Amino acid sequence: MFKPLELYIGLRYTRAKRRNHFISFISLISMLGIALGVAALITVISVMNGFEKELRERILGVVSHVTVMGRPGGVDDWRGVVDALGGREGVTGAAPYIHAEGMLSNGGRVAGTVLRGVLPVLEDQVSSLGGKMIAGRLDSLVAGRFGIVLGKDLAFSLGVSVGDKVTLITPQANVTPVGVLPRLKRFTVTGIFEIGMYEYDSALALMHLEDAARLFRMEGRVTGVRLKLVDMFDAPYLARQFASELPAGYRIRDWTQQHVNFFRAVKMEKTVMFVILMLIVAVAAFNLVSTLVMMVTDKHADIAILQTLGSSPRSIMMIFIVQGTVIGVVGVLLGVTGGVALAQNIDTVIPAIERLFEIQFLSPDVYYISELPSDMRVSDVVRIGGIALVLCLLATLYPAWKASRTQPAEALRYE
Repeated sequence: MFKPLELYIGLRYTRAKRRNHFISFISLISMLGIALGVAALITVISVMNGFEKELRERILGVVSHVTVMGRPGGVDDWRGVVDALGGREGVTGAAPYIHAEGMLSNGGRVAGTVLRGVLPVLEDQVSSLGGKMIAGRLDSLVAGRFGIVLGKDLAFSLGVSVGDKVTLITPQANVTPVGVLPRLKRFTVTGIFEIGMYEYDSALALMHLEDAARLFRMEGRVTGVRLKLVDMFDAPYLARQFASELPAGYRIRDWTQQHVNFFRAVKMEKTVMFVILMLIVAVAAFNLVSTLVMMVTDKHADIAILQTLGSSPRSIMMIFIVQGTVIGVVGVLLGVTGGVALAQNIDTVIPAIERLFEIQFLSPDVYYISELPSDMRVSDVVRIGGIALVLCLLATLYPAWKASRTQPAEALRYE
């Protein structure tokens, strides 16, 4: 695109010592502004990717990748579903569950809860609850002993710990000679877990599948079967495939449907943040306009001499495009280097800043995620760097065009 003459002069204008040092200062500020904007954008997007990944893993530690549900009465042949889908390619585990709601009470304290009946030997295949226990063990749930595992905040609101008794009140009722009475059952707290999501830590309670079936009168039946996949992003495709293979009467949902509003909100927030921070890069890039306009004014005589020697308007234009592009490329490269380095070391940089200024950005008493996670993606780095380069190139067009319109006679009249 550029001939050697245009490239040589453009590079010389970029590195030469100018009479007007103010122009050099503005060029340096433009370059640093581009670098700072690109680095900030890469770092912030990487941190937001990290937050999204962390939240997704915590949610999917409780919610299955794919859920197979039956009619309102439940799934009768759940073992057949587990055998049929559990060994499929792309599926790493399958486990039945019973879903119900109720209230737990201890003394004068009462809390609503979401109850889930599970088989401890299979539950570890589809969730990470077994690894989130802060007291007791998940396999302490034994059929017939009516043990229960509570979320940390739920146990705190009830004022119980491992070994304490709680009373479960179910929506079903018993008809007795004295009237209709709610069904009550005493349970022993055998474990407490902490997922890190208040939605689950404050409401979820686990019990053995057989105890839940007996309590909610679902002997031989379950609410559904939960599946874990090798790649969770295959969930929509595999869910449609399973739906076409299973008999009529089954409903299949995947994790993207269960939390679609949450992930849409996260995606929208990332998009808005990207646009806002890209405006910083745009402001820095368009500082090149003022830099190059002043350069064109400073080099009027040089431009006129080049024109009298036979340089075409296109050649003059290319000289200043080279100069602006060099400033932009150097700024973008510095920004990408700094942004990648900061995004990859955010877990050490932030603690160092907190120790230096004796502050804490994310207090564990307030936030469940007390550290800034980072998930830098090459695609984001390439996209940010590419957009910044395009903005820098666009910023050079007007000053370069203005330089190409210089009239030699007018420029040399007072020289």
